[in-house]
Amino acid sequence: MSKRAIIPPAFKDAAESLNMSPGILAGDFLFLNGVTGGTGDIMPDDPELQFQACFDKIRAVLAEAGLGFNAIVEMTTYHVGLQDHFEQFDAVRLKHLSAPYPAWTAVEVAGLRRQGAIVELRVIAKMTD
Repeated sequence: MSKRAIIPPAFKDAAESLNMSPGILAGDFLFLNGVTGGTGDIMPDDPELQFQACFDKIRAVLAEAGLGFNAIVEMTTYHVGLQDHFEQFDAVRLKHLSAPYPAWTAVEVAGLRRQGAIVELRVIAKMTD
């Protein structure tokens, strides 16, 4: 099976410095790497800003592949302090996703790679119906 990197122009430097692809197209599926809510070197203290930034990053990778949020079939979220911000995260999630909703697993974790991050979001999207 062939695979192709999906790298929005705004992600090029990070992809090169971290030796990763924001998205990998393999067959009919687009696999997105996990994203946190930081922008550049700044990690907002406000959870809602972090959550929105995650969805903005996901939107950029999906758009580079010609897709929208409706193409997401599976979502995994990793949370530091899940019970502290679950309702707030869910409200932001529902601003971006609609029925039929993707499968979703939310996992409590002890920490994430980015200092100050409280959520990491990872999705899989399908290219065609």
